[in-house]
Amino acid sequence: MRSRFTSPVAFDSGDHGSLDKLKEVVGQLSPTELKLLLEQLSASDLAPSESARVDVFERVSPSVAFIQTKLVQTSNPFSGKVEEYPMGAGSGFVWDTDGHVVTNFHVVNGGPLGRPSRVGQLPRKVMVKLPGCDEQVEATVVGTEPDKDLAVLRVDPSKVKHLRPLEVGTSAALRVGQNVLAIGNPFGLDWTLTTGIVSALGRDIEGAGGRPIKDCVQTDAAINPGNSGGPLLDSQGRLIGVNTMIYAPNGIGANVGIGFAVPADTVKRVVNQIIQFGSNARPSLGVSVLPDQVRKQYGRSLDRELEGAIIAEVVPGSPADALKLAPMQKQWGGILLGDMITAVNGTPIRVNEDLLCAVEESEPDAPMTLTVMRNCEPDRVEQIEITPVQRKSLMEAR
Repeated sequence: MRSRFTSPVAFDSGDHGSLDKLKEVVGQLSPTELKLLLEQLSASDLAPSESARVDVFERVSPSVAFIQTKLVQTSNPFSGKVEEYPMGAGSGFVWDTDGHVVTNFHVVNGGPLGRPSRVGQLPRKVMVKLPGCDEQVEATVVGTEPDKDLAVLRVDPSKVKHLRPLEVGTSAALRVGQNVLAIGNPFGLDWTLTTGIVSALGRDIEGAGGRPIKDCVQTDAAINPGNSGGPLLDSQGRLIGVNTMIYAPNGIGANVGIGFAVPADTVKRVVNQIIQFGSNARPSLGVSVLPDQVRKQYGRSLDRELEGAIIAEVVPGSPADALKLAPMQKQWGGILLGDMITAVNGTPIRVNEDLLCAVEESEPDAPMTLTVMRNCEPDRVEQIEITPVQRKSLMEAR
């Protein structure tokens, strides 16, 4: 057990004995304690809140990366000369000491899915720059998850002087009103710090893949183009979200005090999944479901409410196919509705997104219980146990 400091001693500038006593007291401090004391003395002209904020920035900023995506194109097929064209830029942060860096999908893709279709098939290069590095380092794309607007890159650790992973916090315990900090590269101005508060929780925003990202964190910390993919931190410097988009009325495209971040709990689950299994490793039942609007229309035609996810198609060889879940079928000039999933592990399913999130957030290789209304008939309700598989295994089989 470490001994406590000795009692405080007052010193007179003219008393050499007291000066000797001061040297004796300082000599009892460990190197860490002495360093902390010197830092506190040097920051004595700052308010406690300022000092804490400065400490977080100096400690965390070496983990924040500048990400730049370039298109690579041969300008002259005879000379073989290759030209590189800037495609987009954003922010990212170090995930682990193996060289993994996390950013937004739309940063490495040049925008949401489908939008950059004209250049979508051209080869591209992703460059990463960290504080302390003289030049950018080329990164490989380990995997992406467009629906959560996340991408995982990897740089060669031997080409980077230091890799300081961010401490990952949790978004489940966040409260509206607590302080947050954002570090990123708005408009290419590298390693910029902005501060604010958690303005709201539980926001659903549209991801780059077209599906909503649930439970996002809303903040008034200034977030602008170039901040995308950068970390949103709590007052201790722990990751609580990944800045992904801003509210831009009338296409302003700059900060108006409403920004959104993918929650840290979602980031942790998706990033670990990508690192371990690669892209398209999300759990899947092997079904596609009827759009919510169409389901409501059928409900009005039947004069009853259809609340759940109606199976439209079943992938052959999938877990759903093995349990003979029934898709929609054309029959006698009409349509026979498929099975409707109304609950997962006892939690009600009201819309398609409820089902998709319940499946994707399940543990790998863990069985789940589905409550199924066969062919949407109220008197044919069953409970079945099913184990999701990786989505890419279904794509390969298909």
